[in-house]
Amino acid sequence: MIDSDPTALVQPSAVPTFPALDPSAQRTLLKSETRRIPIPPHRMTPIKKEWVNIFSPLTEMLGLQVRMNVQRRSVEIRTSKHTKDIGALQKGADFVKAFALGFDVNDAIALLRLDDLYLDSFEIKDVKTLQGDHLARAIGRIAGQDGKTKFTIENASRTRIVLADTKIHIMGSFQNIKIARDAIVSLILGSPPGKVYAGLRTVASRMKQRAL
Repeated sequence: MIDSDPTALVQPSAVPTFPALDPSAQRTLLKSETRRIPIPPHRMTPIKKEWVNIFSPLTEMLGLQVRMNVQRRSVEIRTSKHTKDIGALQKGADFVKAFALGFDVNDAIALLRLDDLYLDSFEIKDVKTLQGDHLARAIGRIAGQDGKTKFTIENASRTRIVLADTKIHIMGSFQNIKIARDAIVSLILGSPPGKVYAGLRTVASRMKQRAL
């Protein structure tokens, strides 16, 4: 038996601490990144009208370089030496994508200012296979008369909803998106609006209590 030296045992290493990365220093080592966001044909006219309100936040708030590629029908953004945040490119891409999906510029710009906002998209056929008049009635139940049902869901769940034919796009926090999606799914499956309103009223009161 060989006597072991207790001092020779390996001491447990402490948790390593690394200094925070400097985005400007890292940007000099990396090449500029580029994103291309396709724009649907029916959104080309709105993006031309709102172009000033679109590229101003991207260049001033995020420090990105932006251009509109008319031939490809897409918006191209890339990082520059003025880009301070590493995640600025993803935020900018989400902002342009939200406008391309049909959201208003003032609603989409919240994606740049808040970190916990997301986009969620699904189709009616993902919930239930409907055709013809049944599909039209499901869309009508979601929208409501003069859009009242959609506005009620938006106000109760604190989200923004876009109805694009059979596709539904929701913007908000993760928890609020789930509330709005559950209400829309209930309407697609045939629940009367009154029953959905009651559920939303209960959820809204719970959210107020949590806020207090």
